Parts: sequence; C-alpha cells; structure tokens
Amino acid sequence: MSPLSFVTLASVALTLLTSLFASEPAGFRPLFNGRDLTGWVNVNTAADTWKAQDGLLVSTGKPIGVMRSEQQYENFILHIEWKHLEAGGNSGVFVWSEGTVPTGKNLPKGCEVQMLELEWPNLNPEKNGQPRPIAYVHGELFGANGLTVVPDNPRGARSMSFENRCKGKGEWNTYDVVCVDGVIKLSVNGKFVNGISKSSVKKGYLCLEAEGAAIHFRNIQILELPPGRATPEETVPVVAAPR
Repeated sequence: MSPLSFVTLASVALTLLTSLFASEPAGFRPLFNGRDLTGWVNVNTAADTWKAQDGLLVSTGKPIGVMRSEQQYENFILHIEWKHLEAGGNSGVFVWSEGTVPTGKNLPKGCEVQMLELEWPNLNPEKNGQPRPIAYVHGELFGANGLTVVPDNPRGARSMSFENRCKGKGEWNTYDVVCVDGVIKLSVNGKFVNGISKSSVKKGYLCLEAEGAAIHFRNIQILELPPGRATPEETVPVVAAPR
C-alpha cells in the first residue's frame, strides 16, 4: 500500500471512530429534581399528598392513590431509595402501569414492587388473628388489577424475596429494578432477591403509591434501555398530558 493510500485509510478510520464515540453512552438520569414535581402527574390523590421538601419527594400517604410519570417506559433500570416514617407503613412503585385508575379502585393496573415497613405483617393480621407471613415484606412483586406475571419465588400469584433485606422505619432502603421484555429482577439493598417473568404488559408508566402512611423518596433515577418486544396489545394506553 502506498503511503498516500495508508494516510487516506487512516483518515477515514479516524473519522468513523470519532463519529462513533461522539456522544457518551446512555446513562442514568434523574426522575426527581429535588425541587418540585416536574415530570410527575397526580392521578387520583389530593393536591397536598406529594411535595418536594429538603431535596426529598415526600408523600403523606393519604388518600390512597398514585402519582405517575409523564412518560411511558419499556426496558429500563429504575433506581429508587425510600424510607417509611411509621411502623407498618405501606407503599410501592408500579412499573408498566396504566396512567389511570379503574372505576371503583384506588390503584392502577400494573406490576407493583412493594415497599412495606417491617411491622406491617404484625399490625395487619389474618382474619384468624395470626400475623401475616414475613414474605409480605422485603419487596414482593405482583400483578395488580388485571396484569399477570409468572413469579420466580411463588407465594400464590405473587413472588416473594428469597432473603429478608429491607430495613425498618427511619432507615433508607435502596431498590434497583431491572425491567426488560416482560421480566423484572429486584435488588434490595445491594442484592438481587426477587423476580417475575412473562408480564402481560411490557410498556407503561411508573407510578408512586400512597397507601395510608407517610413515606419519603430520594435519588430516583432511570437508565433507559433499547426497546424490545412490546406489542401494541402489551402497551398501556397513552394518557393525554394535563393542560
């Protein structure tokens, strides 16, 4: 190869490499800016149920209902940190969720990633007075209001974590939720301990849940992944943006 040809080839290769790496790889971006509720839409709770305070997203927990993301998501990794303030607190985050709530219901169709305070089973006993199983806590995954899943660690139709890792009231918990093509894997405080597959819905909104108890959220971030196999039938209806 002549020196001129080599220089030309090297120049073309350098141009291609520069173009290929011109933009940084996709990374996590915040879903909560710490100042206000930009990017979120109140679905069926009160005007004061949710607020930004001291860099935290604060919920009174009342009335029962949800706040949803403005955008739908298909394949992604969600990082979210949460802390209950009272014993027996109940909350969660819905993924692949509808952006509205069915008539007569408080919560939407979606896959719930449960967030319970450790005393919840004792404070909400079975009808026979016995405490509910500890499996209720530590990040159960289940389909709500018509969404169906196949549990990795079955407790009936729900999937229970195989290891108890959540912390009690006043302590921060970290969830990393990986959602890809109808499969969800949940890491609780640094370890993957639960999952589901074959979700009947594979693209939808994120919803934060108010369910009777005050809860704080922080460091809510998402890493969007390439789209996958969600069909129109597996995608929730688009909800018009509020005016």
